[in-house]
Amino acid sequence: MNGVPLLEVQDLSKAFAGVQALDQATLNVAGGEVHALIGQNGAGKSTLIKVLTGALRRDSGSIRLSGQPVEFSSPLDAQRGGIATIYQEVNLLPLCTVAENIFLGREPRRWGRIQWREMQRGARKLLDELGLPLDVTRPLGDFSTAVQQMVALARAMSIQAKLVIMDEPTSSLNEREVETLFGVIRTLKTQGVSVIFVSHRLDELYAVCDRVTVMRDGRTVHSGAMEEVSRLQLVEQMLGRALRGSGRQTGFVRTEGGQGQTAGEALLDASGVTRGTTLRGASVSVRAGEVVGLAGLLGSGRSELARVIFGADAAQGGEIRYDGQTTHFRSPAQAIAAGIGFCSEDRKAEGIIPDLSVRENLTLALLPRLSPGGVVNTERQLQTVEHFMEQLGIKASSVDQPVRELSGGNQQKVLLARWLAIHPKLLILDEPTRGIDVGAKAELQRMIGELAQDGLGVLMISSELEELTEGCSVVTVLRDGVSVAQLAGDAITEPNILHAMAQGSALDPVPSPVDTAGPGTPA
Repeated sequence: MNGVPLLEVQDLSKAFAGVQALDQATLNVAGGEVHALIGQNGAGKSTLIKVLTGALRRDSGSIRLSGQPVEFSSPLDAQRGGIATIYQEVNLLPLCTVAENIFLGREPRRWGRIQWREMQRGARKLLDELGLPLDVTRPLGDFSTAVQQMVALARAMSIQAKLVIMDEPTSSLNEREVETLFGVIRTLKTQGVSVIFVSHRLDELYAVCDRVTVMRDGRTVHSGAMEEVSRLQLVEQMLGRALRGSGRQTGFVRTEGGQGQTAGEALLDASGVTRGTTLRGASVSVRAGEVVGLAGLLGSGRSELARVIFGADAAQGGEIRYDGQTTHFRSPAQAIAAGIGFCSEDRKAEGIIPDLSVRENLTLALLPRLSPGGVVNTERQLQTVEHFMEQLGIKASSVDQPVRELSGGNQQKVLLARWLAIHPKLLILDEPTRGIDVGAKAELQRMIGELAQDGLGVLMISSELEELTEGCSVVTVLRDGVSVAQLAGDAITEPNILHAMAQGSALDPVPSPVDTAGPGTPA
């Protein structure tokens, strides 16, 4: 690393329909440096990369490359300027050959004709430099994801990129393939090429990166040398943990004698669940009448574990017991029939159907029961909708108002009502209060606690430490697809959760959760 500034980003801002995705963000990358860019979902990393590579136009701020101001009009323009991007999902052409992919759009020509032998020689030379001898005449789709990423890297080398941006490049790689990639990154570094390395895996950052920039809510909140910041400090920066006051910060309310009833028999017991590289031994248990928190950083496997439990994805190993029986649901329909509801993290993409009405969205999971003989019983449907709109305080002009017109908090209530309408035994909530206002958030938190009081088992994924410490009777922490800590009672503290996220273990001895009470059990 020679210390000469290659990329200088100052006060970069970008908004979408009033939502500030970037808020005066900064990023500085030296020549020959491997620079980590990290942050939780919604931190602004992807938007920053899209602005850098010309996929989006910035609203304000400046970008300088090699000391010169730049504003790329497209990713191709950025590529010509010396910036190459390798995405998590390889964006090359699987039916074209390896050589064709490396030189796509820049094929060597003579008299207008492609020089195939020259192109193949060039491709072999680049791949040999990466220690990857391949038959460059074979279709790219014949090879593994890891090989395809190496081909994408060879393409970056072929355009003599000054800066290579790698967006979650190791997400689909095994350990040997990761080491190969790191070797290539170190080779690029010795050649003076800079790398922006986007990853959620802290161990990888310390293995290969020189400096780190942390983003949160569209802003740059930390930048410095990797060796000068601990894993715990990085986690704190990403989550924005503030020192706790004496007052409660959520809508989870303690009642006299503790919130919720004493937890009942085990409802869900997932043990050693594996799936690809995302789940490598994840375990969690939920009993009737308790809220169990699932904690972890982005990429820890929280949502992936929830999807496996719900039957949206298939487990490759481990055991799942539900309601006393070993089972692996083959589809969400089977899970729903067994009494499981699931509110996805992305309510707009995987929850609401925006052009349908409140009535249609709310009763979607209940339709099989409302449609004997294939015809919807509209009277029962209307009664159900009106009942839950009143019970949950859903604010809409009518039951037929398009759900897209509702506020975020009311949309989330509609999704919650959708699952309550089927009278579930287990409710899985993935970031249930994300993106809604403070008042609606507190109201939803209160409802979750009351559902547990009524005997419902709740598995709640949350990135908000206050929700975990104030709303859960047990918290399971995942790290890199593995369950690393199970906290209960006095052990459910912010320092313990943070330490487990960063280091893979809790600070305090972890008591057995066998006799813990429901959510919010007093210490």
